[in-house]
Amino acid sequence: MRASRLLSILTTLQARGQVTAPELADTCEVSVRTIYRDIDALAAAGIPIYAERGAEGGYRLLDGYRVRLNGLSQPEAEALFLTGLPGPAAALGLDAAMMAAQTKLMAALPANLRPNAGRMQERFHLDAPGWFGEAEQPKHLRAIAGALLRERLIEIRYQSWSAKKRRRVAPLGLVLKGGSWYLAGHVDGSVRTYRVARVLDCNVLDECFVRPVNFDLGAYWQAATLRLETEMHPDSATVRLSPLGVKLLDALSQPYVRTRTRIEETADAAGWRIAVVPIGKTVWHAAAELLRLGAEAEVLAPAELRDKMAELTQAMAARYQTVRSAHPDQKDARKPRPTKHS
Repeated sequence: MRASRLLSILTTLQARGQVTAPELADTCEVSVRTIYRDIDALAAAGIPIYAERGAEGGYRLLDGYRVRLNGLSQPEAEALFLTGLPGPAAALGLDAAMMAAQTKLMAALPANLRPNAGRMQERFHLDAPGWFGEAEQPKHLRAIAGALLRERLIEIRYQSWSAKKRRRVAPLGLVLKGGSWYLAGHVDGSVRTYRVARVLDCNVLDECFVRPVNFDLGAYWQAATLRLETEMHPDSATVRLSPLGVKLLDALSQPYVRTRTRIEETADAAGWRIAVVPIGKTVWHAAAELLRLGAEAEVLAPAELRDKMAELTQAMAARYQTVRSAHPDQKDARKPRPTKHS
């Protein structure tokens, strides 16, 4: 256990440069006092590790010192090959580099670890887009990714919901979600999210920017996603569901809606149950989502949503009745007609 922890401390210092004792304690899941003892042990073993005092201080390795740590475990080797995702890598222009790196890694692995590492590529595959959707291929993705890595400002022309806008953006991170790429960018003192496919023009500037020290892309994305989903579903509706309606709601709802829906345990004589379901911020949006459940759901409240459901279903019924009246033989008309040469 301790040997593994000492290696973890060394690799962390080598990768990140300077790290505080509390950060090392969080990484290794031990107390700060244990980290102090481990640092003393490394120094006693001849590792050139030293501490910098002050608010901006921490532990670091002597400049230029490198540690050779080639002892990958079997799970570590398998995990490295699982991260080689050809689709996203190709979109960023890194597919050739990824393949070359994997070839070098395979050559460096001990012979007993190579078969399992190769199996990870053969037996696992990531298909990012949802069902019946296609992955976007944004025109300016590679330019944005290059500016992000070099910490260069970009000037974009962006198609928002309402208009085309120009923005001067400091790119902080790219996220692939559901087949779509999103840019987290610093604009006018705050971080905002842009869908890369809606970037109409992109000009990478010569001007560099200073990346915020405390910006965490994963934490930002999680908070931004939750905030967006909450804004999109600010209200709730009371709905009566048939047994099939309960299954349809679970199958067709977004994860945010599904996890926050509350369904009563007791059912009436016909098996119908009452549910409280998060809904969109407009009556039309809410009605469109619930119409997917067809006749297996009945909106009880709010009254305006129930009225909108009645209005839409009546209009649909009238339209189909009109079509049938105007074309009473429509069913027969769909049959293939004989050609002149029949």
